[in-house]
Amino acid sequence: MISKTVGYMLLPSNFLIGLGLFGAILLLTRFDRLGRRLMATALILLAICAFSPLANFLLYPLEQRFPKWDSSRGDPDGIIVLGGPLDADLSAAHGVPVISGAADRIIGAAALAHRYPNARLVYTGGSPNLLHNDAKEADYATALLQGLGIAKSRLTMERQSRNTRENAEFTKEIIKPKPGERWLLVTSAYHMPRSIGLFRKAGFKVEAYPVDWKVGTQEDLFKYSVVASNGLQLVDIGAREWLGLIAYRFAGGTDTLLPGPE
Repeated sequence: MISKTVGYMLLPSNFLIGLGLFGAILLLTRFDRLGRRLMATALILLAICAFSPLANFLLYPLEQRFPKWDSSRGDPDGIIVLGGPLDADLSAAHGVPVISGAADRIIGAAALAHRYPNARLVYTGGSPNLLHNDAKEADYATALLQGLGIAKSRLTMERQSRNTRENAEFTKEIIKPKPGERWLLVTSAYHMPRSIGLFRKAGFKVEAYPVDWKVGTQEDLFKYSVVASNGLQLVDIGAREWLGLIAYRFAGGTDTLLPGPE
């Protein structure tokens, strides 16, 4: 409840718009001077978030935390792909899988499944929305992965999880990994530190297979955005990950603030 309410309110774009609206309300009171300052501050900070390289500095350390997976160590026993790419409610409304973002997670998992035909493929994702219908993301991922050539007999669907912590706990409960098995975790590079930390806390050792990068090399850190919505979206993504890392660390969901390679 808190993560789906307070967490969204603290996202930079939402918070700054709220700050500006609060300033506009103050214009109607004797605190009109403060209201003008709040509106100006909100506008300036929104512009910084929208056009400056701030998003790159938030995302780059997260994306660089785990290197690309080393295939020389041998074939994996299984592949876990975290939910997020599919919009369950839109998929239910239209009767077909609807991808809303992070498509690289599905593409990367499908490519791995074809490369390692003996590996099991697990998709973990229910509905992340606070208010939702009975649609589950994993239900529509089944048809999508089958359409990409993955046999249904290889697929395991975890459809009850609502966040990354439950992704880890519920997937472990379903899979019951055996000692010595190697499982790959496929998710966005910026989301990998939090995901690995939560899987470790759940007692499920996985290997990072990052995809869906948002920032290139270190030389790209100072690139700016020319489209306001793109910059704001990336700043929100980066801020959400850092807020999630801090919240899970204080709540005991992870053992370190920024999990990294063992």
